[in-house]
Amino acid sequence: MTSNQQRGEESLAKLDRELKARDRKEKARPIKIGLAAAVTIVAVVGGIWVLATGSSDEDITASDETTETTTAEATSMEPLAMARATALADTVTCEYTESGEASREIDLPPSEDVSTVGTLDVTLSTNQGDIGMELDRSTAPCTVNAVEHMVDEGFYDDTVCHRLTTSGIYVLQCGDPSGTGAGGPGFQFANEYPTDELDGDATSSVIYPRGSIAMANAGQDTNGSQFFLNFQDSPLAPDYTYFGQIDEDGLAILDAIAATGVEDGAADGAPAEEVRIETATLS
Repeated sequence: MTSNQQRGEESLAKLDRELKARDRKEKARPIKIGLAAAVTIVAVVGGIWVLATGSSDEDITASDETTETTTAEATSMEPLAMARATALADTVTCEYTESGEASREIDLPPSEDVSTVGTLDVTLSTNQGDIGMELDRSTAPCTVNAVEHMVDEGFYDDTVCHRLTTSGIYVLQCGDPSGTGAGGPGFQFANEYPTDELDGDATSSVIYPRGSIAMANAGQDTNGSQFFLNFQDSPLAPDYTYFGQIDEDGLAILDAIAATGVEDGAADGAPAEEVRIETATLS
């Protein structure tokens, strides 16, 4: 068993324990809400951590510990500024390293003279409707560059969004051609905003606002192809690279997907009604 696979199984077990603990405490103390619900982007593994290596799950987690907060505490969290405190140079050099087995064959993205200026429009044409995204080069140029490359190469075409979370955090996770949450592009790259502005202090949770888009990962600097779409404000550790916004029509589609819910009435898992990206296109 690879270390990534082992880490994925441990995360799944931890998520199960966290969800059960949260349910018990909510029954006893209805005022409290759990932040432990996570979106596996990557796969259902606890939180939001994404499989960037192709051999482990990429998912999203509220924190590394079982985390609970009162409504007042959640309200006091700061939303992401969604802009860097200090602008980057006009171009940067990115590092994409081979890691794991690709779920779908694709070359490494170009890494030299990557622009940090302007935005990139991407449309996810799904069986539920079109989700428009505006990707921000100024906050996460290497992430946008990688996503642009994957869209251009058809990496996201005919793939399912394998995870929906409707409690604690509110996300739809997509980007794994294997549909398992354990697939990726066979390469990984480092976290960008907000993680790279924290100087190693990533202990406080923040709000990833409704409409924001971020990368799932399997630990810091393991970004791959999986990403999550926030259809409501989601309190999370600032460990996930923010790289764009969903347009209003796309948010309406996400609201309808969320209203349909998760399989078997759960709060976290595969959407009750399949969400399939038929094509992803640059506009």
